[in-house]
Amino acid sequence: MEKLAQQAISLALSGKWGEALAINLKILESSPQDTDALNRAARTYGQLGKIKEAKTFTSRVLKIDPTNKIAIRALEKWKNTGVTGGHPFSPLSPQVFLEEPGKTKIINLINRGDQKMISTLSSGDEIRLIIRKKSICVLTLSNKYLGRIPDDLSAKLRELIKHGNEYRALIKTADKNEVKIFLRETKKAEKLKDIPSFSGEKVNYIAFTPPELVRPKDESPVKVLDEEEET
Repeated sequence: MEKLAQQAISLALSGKWGEALAINLKILESSPQDTDALNRAARTYGQLGKIKEAKTFTSRVLKIDPTNKIAIRALEKWKNTGVTGGHPFSPLSPQVFLEEPGKTKIINLINRGDQKMISTLSSGDEIRLIIRKKSICVLTLSNKYLGRIPDDLSAKLRELIKHGNEYRALIKTADKNEVKIFLRETKKAEKLKDIPSFSGEKVNYIAFTPPELVRPKDESPVKVLDEEEET
């Protein structure tokens, strides 16, 4: 049964909600009182947009364990938002927030959104990056605005994404004072193979700041790509 549980968690972390649900339901056929499986099933129903079923399974958890914090928080989250905004239930794999130099970064959002909505977020919630003309906005999967990536890093990321890089974003922490997200490079474009997405040196971001704000002293690799395309 433990092997099935790990498989269900792995599928959920990969976004394969239908397959994860099927395994959790299989576990519950043999162990209908398994609160972990019930919580995972509720989570997958929520991610599939079946909120009624998600609430039913969460209620089953609370009948077995009235103090179950995962189920209590899930119901409160649905009460405030009406739909699930990310990944509120099963334990996260240790690898999810594993930091890799040049490929991952923890970012503190600016211009944060509604505090009541932010209070419903959980560590590990999947979120979306929306590219604007001069910024990158961060939204929940249900399109609720969370905040913006700081301008210097946003400018660099817009260029990297424009040239083919892809990223996965998760909530790291969220409270009344700040919202931190964890960003991971999931695909690197061939033309950017020698360019790290993130660097500890702030100067590497300057060349990606809009020209009207900063005049760079030297050109960055991605900036050169733009110039080559124009010729």
